Amino acid sequence: MNILVTGGAGFIGSHVVRRLVTQYPNYHIVNLDVLTYAGNLENLKDIQHAKNYTFVKGDIGDENLVSEIFDKHHITHVVHLAAESHVDRSIKDPLIFLKTNILGTANLLQVAKKYWNDQYNGKLFYHVSTDEVYGSLEMNDQMFTETTPYDPRSPYSASKASSDHLVRAFYHTYHMPVVISNCSNNYGPNHFPEKLIPLIIHNIINKKPLPVYGKGENVRDWLYVEDHARAIDVILHNGKAGETYNIGGHNEWKNIDIVTFLCDAMDKKLGRKTGESRELITYVTDRAGHDLRYAIDATKIKNELGWVPQETFETGITKTIDWYMNNQEWLDHVTSGSYQEYYDMMYADSADKN
Repeated sequence: MNILVTGGAGFIGSHVVRRLVTQYPNYHIVNLDVLTYAGNLENLKDIQHAKNYTFVKGDIGDENLVSEIFDKHHITHVVHLAAESHVDRSIKDPLIFLKTNILGTANLLQVAKKYWNDQYNGKLFYHVSTDEVYGSLEMNDQMFTETTPYDPRSPYSASKASSDHLVRAFYHTYHMPVVISNCSNNYGPNHFPEKLIPLIIHNIINKKPLPVYGKGENVRDWLYVEDHARAIDVILHNGKAGETYNIGGHNEWKNIDIVTFLCDAMDKKLGRKTGESRELITYVTDRAGHDLRYAIDATKIKNELGWVPQETFETGITKTIDWYMNNQEWLDHVTSGSYQEYYDMMYADSADKN
């Protein structure tokens, strides 16, 4: 396989790239990332010199660049993770999300169609999406399945829903082999500290306020990022063309319960008195259109492909806390912005690394 991974310097993408590079030395992995604020090549320092790995800095919306990558590296598979993904940012500036998530996906599909020239044997376009396309659930036993009607509530989720529909359209119209996965909230190492869990960890360490939207009653299903990377690996190799697979962690938590759990766990690890970090909790005005609850039914991927999460929330969050406490330099580079200089230090003198 010659696999183009888009957004491979991001949080989830970096874990996927590392897994593919290390697990499959006979594959060639091309990582295309434009390196927005969420792209961090320090996430991949350990594999950046691997013989089966190539990094290319660029935009998925650049038709010429994407075409060059397909041609030069004889791309057989696409794992499409590149996306603007922060809901708050989508509320402030939705057009950036439409450009990247919809038009960028359309460009990738079009280039793949052109390059593969309807010769689809041994080819696959894998689109990684989100559970947010399904909308919001009530506080009951209902869960999102692969057949749940789409009901996006934010510009971010609407843009991802649109890209999902585009991918399916290429399957039905042009018979391009595609798969889609919709995952629940990810957490784990290398998570940019604008999202809830890394933000709370960072702020506890530095004794800063811990912002909680509304009353903290919103519920999310949490998936450890390495479990997600393993699921993507399984779907890439064994998923059926035209199918959708929901990936969930079977870990529903209220936001406020996560925050208090982190407070208590980190007080112990930091040698602080019990309850000290809870005093930092600050309730803030709720997010516009804040979905009440997400919950994934991952029965299909379990029954058809044999995947189940290996981490409980308690085991995964312990690994996550330990990683952040042991990688303070990474966190300092991210919060200061100095991580954005890494590309210039390591790559710029050699044009692109493809």
